[in-house]
Amino acid sequence: MSDLKELYKEVILDHNRNPRNCYIMDCATRTADGHNPLCGDTVKVYLRIEDGIIEEISFQGHGCAICTASTSLMTESVRGKTVEEAQGLFDEFHLMLTGVAEEQGIEMGKLMVFEGVREYPVRVKCATLAWHTLHAAMEEKKENVSTE
Repeated sequence: MSDLKELYKEVILDHNRNPRNCYIMDCATRTADGHNPLCGDTVKVYLRIEDGIIEEISFQGHGCAICTASTSLMTESVRGKTVEEAQGLFDEFHLMLTGVAEEQGIEMGKLMVFEGVREYPVRVKCATLAWHTLHAAMEEKKENVSTE
């Protein structure tokens, strides 16, 4: 295994074992629930948005290592961003998982650890569940998010 793949694996395992921002937020202004029936992943995303900026984000749930790590890294990536910036990051993340980010000129920082997931189409749903749930929370959609 190449050094880069090993590093990516370690980042994913670290965020799975020690997820960041994993707590119930009492002061959330928006929330959404997501479920991946194929894998059994569930996630609830909590947002505190003030003046169009994601001031705080957290989550609760359980899922596979890809889902948990993606959710953890997502929370780190969007905190402090505007809702529009977070939506743009969602779009780029989705594009990365459906193509080759480098060839598309996309720079995703730490989120690049998920670039290899596109080789496993079933796992793409695991990696994107939290992002779709974030989108639903930002849009204040009331229905549960499903990857099916």
